[in-house]
Amino acid sequence: MSPEKNVALADQADRHLWGHFSSLGRSVDGMPIIERGEGCYVWDNHGNRFLDGLAGLYTTQAGYGRTELAQAAGAQAEELGFFPIWTYAHPKAIELAARLASMAPGDLNRVFFTSGGSEAVESAWKLARQYFMLTGEPSRTKVISRNLSYHGTTMGALSITGLAAVKGPFEPLVPGAIKVPHTDTYRLPAHAKDESYFAEEIEQAILREGPETIAAVFLEPVQNAGGCFVPPDGYFDRVREICDTHGVLLVSDEVICAYGRLGKMFGSERLGYQPDIITSAKGLTSGYAPLGAMLVSDRLAEPFAGTDEQFLHGYTFAGHPVSCAVALANLDLFEKDDLCGNVMANEANFRASLDDLLDLPIVGDVRGMGYFYGIELVKDRDTKESFSYDEGQRLIRGFLSLRLAELGLICRADSRGEPVIQLSPPLIAGPDEFEVMNQVLRQTLTEAMAEMEKT
Repeated sequence: MSPEKNVALADQADRHLWGHFSSLGRSVDGMPIIERGEGCYVWDNHGNRFLDGLAGLYTTQAGYGRTELAQAAGAQAEELGFFPIWTYAHPKAIELAARLASMAPGDLNRVFFTSGGSEAVESAWKLARQYFMLTGEPSRTKVISRNLSYHGTTMGALSITGLAAVKGPFEPLVPGAIKVPHTDTYRLPAHAKDESYFAEEIEQAILREGPETIAAVFLEPVQNAGGCFVPPDGYFDRVREICDTHGVLLVSDEVICAYGRLGKMFGSERLGYQPDIITSAKGLTSGYAPLGAMLVSDRLAEPFAGTDEQFLHGYTFAGHPVSCAVALANLDLFEKDDLCGNVMANEANFRASLDDLLDLPIVGDVRGMGYFYGIELVKDRDTKESFSYDEGQRLIRGFLSLRLAELGLICRADSRGEPVIQLSPPLIAGPDEFEVMNQVLRQTLTEAMAEMEKT
């Protein structure tokens, strides 16, 4: 791309493009404008290459440049570019729903399509409310989720989200969203006798609110925000038991954790629990087209089946024929390339490349599973002392984010909880990519320690 074109793009972006979770009035000149991708790498408009250690946004499972997916989109657009699934159907939505039902655990045989992850979470809360209204328990309207969790940006999903900083400007939110502790076993609260504390807090919240008022518990298999919190052993077995005891639905929010991210098609499958609903999106199409899916148990569909009752909810572009065609082709790639098998075969190697960084005093904890890991950064590893808010902002936004990109690695440096770096590469990644990540992280974190010592 010519220098003149690059300048024009930067000017147009600065004037017209409103980026998501981005500041206006800050020029993008000098920041990457990503132009193309191949495999695990992307290139900006200046020709600089970056290893995408975040898979776009936990999304490009099959990697970039997959012509099979582009061809599937084009062929479908020629045949039927769009038609809604409001009282109608089209072949690709039917085929994809059947395929997802065949893959999903247990009796999750009904598939409700959305345009993305936030909409899938929103749909799950609305379905839970209408289900209980139809089954004679209309007071069950509340939901429980974890502190620091992120579940989306629509008003219901935002209410379920546990990040105060992203919710303040939009209050008052939907009432009835209760929060419980997230599974931070690295910083187990002093008053907790052991790791069973995290699941028991869910039951205590149900009892405090009144079981007859609780519709559902929303949990990610591995919690994203805060840095890939893995549940302790037995956590989901106990949560499933608690939900069954009190008649509460268990929603597994797998917008990130489904479609191979943890080494299985569904995160709940990897962790061995049976949800009533799975919410998903992102990796379903490897990001080549927007699509989300809520997978629902037969039991929850029963009040609607064979009756005049409608789930009074929908989206124009949900189940879009082009997106469904891409998703089917993407699932074909999962089988052909054994993407889940690649994750399981390389998981230990990936983890070892990150554990190798534990000799750096700034690295406090490495956690995660599959191709989904977080590195928590600390001021003092022996005491687990964290950085102050200002120090964390200086570390994350003032140094790490820019330096990692300068060295050719795209990942997530995040300070929504404790300062963390998150890594979530395409599922085609292997030892070569792990080595690059290790080298860039070691150099960057070493430089960060020197930076933070400056007054």
